[in-house]
Amino acid sequence: MHHKNGMALILSLALAALANAAELRLGMIGMDTGHSINFTELLNDPKAKDHIPGARVVAAYKVSSPDIQSSWSRVDGNAEKLRKDFGVKFYDSIEELVKNVDAVLMEDNDARRHVAQARKVLLAGKPVYIEKPMTLSARDAIDLFALAKKHKTAVMSASGARFGKEMQAVRHGKIGRVLSAEMYGAATLEPTNPELFWYGVHGVESLFTVLGPGIETVTRKSSAKGAIVSEGRWADGRIGIFREGNRNAGKAVGEKGESTTVGRWDGYRPLVQAIVTFFQTGISPVPEPETIEIMAFMEADVLSKARGGQPVKITEIMNQAGRKIPAN
Repeated sequence: MHHKNGMALILSLALAALANAAELRLGMIGMDTGHSINFTELLNDPKAKDHIPGARVVAAYKVSSPDIQSSWSRVDGNAEKLRKDFGVKFYDSIEELVKNVDAVLMEDNDARRHVAQARKVLLAGKPVYIEKPMTLSARDAIDLFALAKKHKTAVMSASGARFGKEMQAVRHGKIGRVLSAEMYGAATLEPTNPELFWYGVHGVESLFTVLGPGIETVTRKSSAKGAIVSEGRWADGRIGIFREGNRNAGKAVGEKGESTTVGRWDGYRPLVQAIVTFFQTGISPVPEPETIEIMAFMEADVLSKARGGQPVKITEIMNQAGRKIPAN
C-alpha cells in the first residue's frame, strides 16, 4: 500500500470509529452570521423540522470584527442565544475549546482570520469546516490543506449553494458533461474582504460545482447597469460566468440537455449534513484542487478589475503564490 493511501485509510478509519462511538462533540468559532444559530438548531434540537443526528454543538469561542458592522452588531445576541437556548459552553480561547471537542465549525464570517484560527484547530489534530470563503488567497488554502495532512486530520470549506438538489444532480451527470454555465446571485461588497470573497463566492462556487476544476483565465466585466460580471474560461474551452443579481438563479448547458434551475438554494440541511458526514469520515465532498481554484478565480477577478478588465491567467496567480495546485 502506498504511504499516501495508507495514511488516508488510517485517518478515515480513525474518524469513522470516533463517529460510531458516540455523538460527535462540535466546537464553534465565531457566530456573527445566522449560520451559527441555524446550524446549531439543526444539530442540537431533536424537534427541529430537518434535525440532523450524530453531532452536537457543545462549545464555542466568541469573536467578531470591530471594523465590520454586520459582525460586531450581531455576535453578542447570537452568543446569548447559543448559550441560553442550546446550552453551549463558551471558552476564552481556541486552544481551550479544541481540548473539549471532536471537530470544529469555523463560523467567523471574516476570512481575514480564517488562517490563524484554522491553524490552531489543525495543530490540535481536529478536523475543521471553514465558513466560505476558506481563505483570501489560493496560497493560504494550499497551506491549510498541507497542514491538515501533516497533522493527520482534514479540512473542508464550502458554500451551501453547492449542495442544492439540482446542483448536485447536474454535477453528477444529469445533463451530461457541462459545456457552459451562468450563475446569478448577490455580490455584496465589504472593503475588508476583497470583491467576490465576501458574498459573490456563492456564485463562483456554484460555477465550479457544475464545471469542476480546470480554470485558465478570469476576466472582470460589468453589465450596462454596472453590475459585476466575472467570466471564467476553462482550459478545455468551456465558459463559466457569474453575474451579480437580486436572486439566486442559474443555467447550465450540457451535452445531453440543460438545466435552468441549477442555481436554486435548498436550505441549510444539505450543507450541514455534508459537514457532519465529513467529520465522521474525514473525507471532504469538495476536492482539494476545486477549493483552491475557487480562491484563485476570485484573486484573478480582483486583479482583472485592477487592470481595467484585462484577462488574468490562473498561472500568474499561482506563480505569485509560489505554489502549485495539487492533483486530486
